Amino acid sequence: MSETKKNSKLIFLFGPTGVGKTALLSEFFSPGYEVINADSVQVYRRLDIGSAKPEPEILETVPHHLIDILDADQQFSLGEFIRRSHTLIEEIEHRGSIPIVSGGTAFYFKHLLFGLPQAPPSDDKVRAQLAFEVDEHGMEGLYAELDRVDKISAARIDPADHYRILRALEVYRTSGRPLSSFKMVESNEPEMDPLIIGLERKRDELYSRIDKRVDLMFSQGLVEEVQRLISAGFRSDWPGMGGIGYREFFLARECGEFSLRTISDRIKQNSRRYAKRQMTFFRSLPNVHWVHPEDTDRITELLRSRSF
Repeated sequence: MSETKKNSKLIFLFGPTGVGKTALLSEFFSPGYEVINADSVQVYRRLDIGSAKPEPEILETVPHHLIDILDADQQFSLGEFIRRSHTLIEEIEHRGSIPIVSGGTAFYFKHLLFGLPQAPPSDDKVRAQLAFEVDEHGMEGLYAELDRVDKISAARIDPADHYRILRALEVYRTSGRPLSSFKMVESNEPEMDPLIIGLERKRDELYSRIDKRVDLMFSQGLVEEVQRLISAGFRSDWPGMGGIGYREFFLARECGEFSLRTISDRIKQNSRRYAKRQMTFFRSLPNVHWVHPEDTDRITELLRSRSF
């Protein structure tokens, strides 16, 4: 793994879904900055509208990394994100630019700061057995098993996040201990000292923006995008298809209730719930400067305080 020097100029910019991260990046941080994407769905090719991927003109203005790097049936692990991020930070600095790690996948930021928990390594036999059980019985029973053996992890993991459910069960079956019992290092990695900016809005304002963004996705062609993916053979159990904005379509097909109004309402509801969980997770991080996305004077002040 490449090392990130302690005195490097590095920015973490995060916030809940719909808060306005992409707009701020495109309007405020250019040129001289490069973005390392910290969104677990935008890494996948062809998942554009439902993942709220930045428009091509934004990607041309501010270089983005870790977008469109995998097919939807491939797994992008936390360890892979951290490994690639360390390498990218070093490369961006070498070019004389400033790296910004930006997105909404909260545990990416937490583990980039603190390192990976000391859980057991992957076990191919246990993983194969879990895959067999998924094919035979589905995910519902495995999530129920996780809730029995590790209630803390079950409460933290979205029921649609198949990868993290299976990883938590793999750890339990391998070690006999719940994943939640493996503690993280409680201090920042010594070589990393980022400026951490958290974006926030009042709840009503944020929820209104989320609802409007979902409506915009539908008007931009989300339904047609999902239809193309299904026609191409994309499956609901693929890692990339578990994200909000996609899984609701597959659920509707499985239940035989293909009402676009119902799907839209579910996406809005799931997005609002996800935003609430994101903020809870983000607020557990230390040394965060919380800012309204439109308060660019405060953001400028923060950048100057660190000589950016």
